[in-house]
Amino acid sequence: MSTRPKRNFATKLAGRLGQRMLKLPPAITRDVTVERDIPVTVDDGVSLLADHWAPASSDGTPLDRLPTVVVRTAYGPGGPLGWMYGRAVAERGMHVLMVRSRGTFGSGGEFLAMRHEREDGLATLRWLAGQPWAKGGVVLAGSSYFGYTQWAIAAEAPLQVKAMVPHISSSRLALTLLRPGRFELDTLTNWVWNTETQERPRALLRSMVGLDRKHVAAAMNTLPLVDVDKALLGHESPFFQETLRYDQNDPYWKDEDHSSTVGDVTVPVSSITGWYDIFLTDQLRDFQALAAAGRNPRLTVGPWWHADAVGMGAAIEQVVSWGATLARGEQPAGRAPVRLFVMGIKQWRDFDQWPPAGYPQQRWHLRSGGTLERGMNPASPPTTFTYDPNDPTPALGGPKLDANGPGPKDNRPLEKRADVLTFTSPVLAADLEIIGEVAAEVWLRADRPSCDLFVRLCDVDERGKSINICDDLVTVRPDGITKVAVQLSPTAYVFRRGHRLRVQVSAGAFPRFARNLGGGEPVATATTAHVTHIEILHDDAHPSAVMLPAN
Repeated sequence: MSTRPKRNFATKLAGRLGQRMLKLPPAITRDVTVERDIPVTVDDGVSLLADHWAPASSDGTPLDRLPTVVVRTAYGPGGPLGWMYGRAVAERGMHVLMVRSRGTFGSGGEFLAMRHEREDGLATLRWLAGQPWAKGGVVLAGSSYFGYTQWAIAAEAPLQVKAMVPHISSSRLALTLLRPGRFELDTLTNWVWNTETQERPRALLRSMVGLDRKHVAAAMNTLPLVDVDKALLGHESPFFQETLRYDQNDPYWKDEDHSSTVGDVTVPVSSITGWYDIFLTDQLRDFQALAAAGRNPRLTVGPWWHADAVGMGAAIEQVVSWGATLARGEQPAGRAPVRLFVMGIKQWRDFDQWPPAGYPQQRWHLRSGGTLERGMNPASPPTTFTYDPNDPTPALGGPKLDANGPGPKDNRPLEKRADVLTFTSPVLAADLEIIGEVAAEVWLRADRPSCDLFVRLCDVDERGKSINICDDLVTVRPDGITKVAVQLSPTAYVFRRGHRLRVQVSAGAFPRFARNLGGGEPVATATTAHVTHIEILHDDAHPSAVMLPAN
């Protein structure tokens, strides 16, 4: 039975202020209804629970012909996500069906991360097609995990689906974190904690104010890594163990990896992400796969991180404007395929493709004395540093799952450490604009059978403040002098005249990445920490450099 959700004055005020902060289009109505805990039976007989939000009035369109937004989430129907994808969308003239993944918040079955989302999603759409109130077109929407639930069904979506808006997500989701030889500890540990504890009393409040951060941090210090979940939860997490056991290339994940079907998706797609998001690189690859298949996708990249509410507002704006227009059988207003926020000058730019044309690679070479120059250094001794896993180089800013310290940060405290090398350019005489893929080539030598290499690009202003732009880490098996290729995360940035470029080189970023203990043992079971001495070579025979797409 549909009811009008009760809201006190404080809730109403918070809702209005939140919508204003997110810069959503004006509401069509504030009068909405919600029917909760609707059973949706899927193919194997499991009953999923769903909430149906609906406007009580419209702009003249019959209510049963209004578009329907389908959101399939493992995080429940309440809290800020429920409000933004439920009430806020319904107030803008669309039905919303918010379906809980199996095994979560009252839905039947067992929650197994990334499993069953294809068959459950297709069954949900078949159920929706039989509802008398759902005669309009359908838009698939959602952020992070429930962006992945869109990709799980996108290649087989029925004709009723007219658009999809994946936000901070990718077609293979957690697999992007499982590169061979390294482990993205912070994201995976926090995700396991959040999903395992999210139905406990006051879980949302504890998460928002960070009451459990010390406990999670202590668990991440556990060795071996195979015991982190037990320290965290008191028992084993099947998903955590799977991520340790199988990397992204393992056939074990074949049913959860939908990246091979992205080019088959004919539903119009508008992808929304941020320059500091954990899934950025994969989401850009999904866009490129659609473009290569001639699907005419849209891409928006803002100055956001994973838990950035402003980025979510941009995604919801696309749902209620672009998505709703397509669901009504109309053509949305024209726009360039790619819209990027150029950091450094805080400016939105439109482009025809990703990566944009007209940004040739420019090499900036690491030089002796900690300088960064366009020309090579013909003769210079290596620059050396020592990495100690018992005092690991800490992570600072950058891509993170939660809202605790992500994005651009002042890196000066990090750069004071002896285990962080910096190479800094002269003061720029003119603006330097880079847009596209950023890479590095570094020649190194180490005295242990395994080490990590972390490379970060920073912008140093006139006061010496060093802000991180993009970075990445690779695991290395040194064999004498070894050339290491690092693909940093993509970016769009203008280094202003009077600023300097800086490249950081280190051997870790803990706990974002698990510590490399230096012994060469499997990352999951290693327990003995070894101090590693590393040399970075930068002469004419070993021209270590960062490659920038510059204009």
